[in-house]
Amino acid sequence: MTTYNVGYFVGSLARGSINRLLARALVDLAPPTLKMTEISFKDLPLYSYDYDADFPPVARAFKDALAASDAVLFVTPEYNRSIPGGLKNAIDWASRPWGKNSFARKPSAVIGASPGAIGTAIAQQSLKSVLAFCNSPMMNAIEAYIHFKPGLITEDGRVTEPSTNEFLRKYMVEFHDFIVRVYTAIPRES
Repeated sequence: MTTYNVGYFVGSLARGSINRLLARALVDLAPPTLKMTEISFKDLPLYSYDYDADFPPVARAFKDALAASDAVLFVTPEYNRSIPGGLKNAIDWASRPWGKNSFARKPSAVIGASPGAIGTAIAQQSLKSVLAFCNSPMMNAIEAYIHFKPGLITEDGRVTEPSTNEFLRKYMVEFHDFIVRVYTAIPRES
């Protein structure tokens, strides 16, 4: 079986983020055919097209990490009914300069956790709108809005509720299957 390199973003910059816990759990639950690597964006400056002629080293390294990824997983909280500003800034860097969009034709999936009852439903819709513009094929089912309660995921990424654990495992299997379907329909450019 083919192994796919999956870069993942944790939308929150907070060290203690519940979405960072969720990301740890997803890495552990991913099938062995998905090699998961976090792509950090915390050191990126605010994007401006003034950088387009010569990206700073941190932005070049960021773009290189995306280029090495076959697919992208977004694990994000919801801030003010949208995605965090840092994540949007990272997407802006990744999609520039014009004609060098790192998300074009790259499969993606979106998931998130929140203590609120609707999880991160509105942030996910906002993010999916941005990714659609970036021409990233998106996994639209299984949708995953995780209602986070204290103790649901341990610091080492273990999911304590069996039904949530099984749901997240199936989510990652479906993400693998989606990546396979995308690259079957839209072969990678050489």
